[in-house]
Amino acid sequence: MGRFEREVMKKSYRVIAGVLTILIVAFGITGCISQPLQKFEETRSLMDTFVTITVYSPDEATAKQAISAGFTRMDEIEKEASIFDPSSEAFRLNQDGYLDAPSDDLSKLITMSLVYNKTTSGAFDITVQPLLDLWQYKPDADKQFWELDESTQKAEINEALRLVGPDQIAVEDNAISFKEEGTKITLGGIAKGYAVDEALKVIQGQGIKSALVDAGGDMRMLGTKPKDEPWYVALANPDDTSQSLAAFNLSDRAIATSGSCERYFDPEKKAHHIINPRTGYSANQCISVTIIAASCTQADTLATGVFVLGPKDGLKLVESLDDVECLIVDSHREIYRSSGLSQYLSQS
Repeated sequence: MGRFEREVMKKSYRVIAGVLTILIVAFGITGCISQPLQKFEETRSLMDTFVTITVYSPDEATAKQAISAGFTRMDEIEKEASIFDPSSEAFRLNQDGYLDAPSDDLSKLITMSLVYNKTTSGAFDITVQPLLDLWQYKPDADKQFWELDESTQKAEINEALRLVGPDQIAVEDNAISFKEEGTKITLGGIAKGYAVDEALKVIQGQGIKSALVDAGGDMRMLGTKPKDEPWYVALANPDDTSQSLAAFNLSDRAIATSGSCERYFDPEKKAHHIINPRTGYSANQCISVTIIAASCTQADTLATGVFVLGPKDGLKLVESLDDVECLIVDSHREIYRSSGLSQYLSQS
């Protein structure tokens, strides 16, 4: 082989090597490009409402696994916290007045409830169930409770109030007990928020970085939507649900609303389900309270507590708490906003 042929072959090798290098680099770049996030969503009936879980994931298998895990976790909590399911711990606690070796979930729910009772100066109280029982419709009664004269109502309320209050609950030695026979709890003002938080934890544990869990309006967001877009949440007007009262842009936040416009005991809609645990009557200073907070547990409990406290005391409480904002509509349709709410308001 002559000198000329050797030079040609060397140049050919360099060209081939260069092409291979380009191909390798190009392949490496292509391999590093992440797959576009897709939206996956599922709705199920759970915790006496409709629960929707939304996740963004590059593949369907991961999304479905995360969504399923979220629903499974919420179902676990409902089976412990429901006071209507005879197999649940909360039902047995109400029935027997004590419960040995409670689950971690029930222990946390009751312990946190006692903390929020102090935070709200008693406005949030899970022992309100004996008062709720008075107002419930009774098919065999000659008169419903709201039909009784005021003196009879007051006498029965005073009797039930003996069973209400955080001092009625004892949590000790791996057991929960009630001090007075007839005391009962309801976890309706905290269990949904707690379940939303727990569902989001397991969803995040599946590698998801963008998700939303919505349990009948009690919701929490994980991160943002793709391209750093915040989650858009519209707050319905309590007088006309086809209209929005306000809209929020939220990321890594929770939001919950308590209102008197959906669940009433009486046909005249004078007695609703949010009972003031200190009076025994429906709280009547607000028609809607929306709380934005770091966790859905906090948002859920504070929405109820602020509703009972009323607009002025409720707003004062929110302003005293870190990283919590609110929008309150009082019974005269006057709107109260906390000082930091504007950071979340959507301009669109």
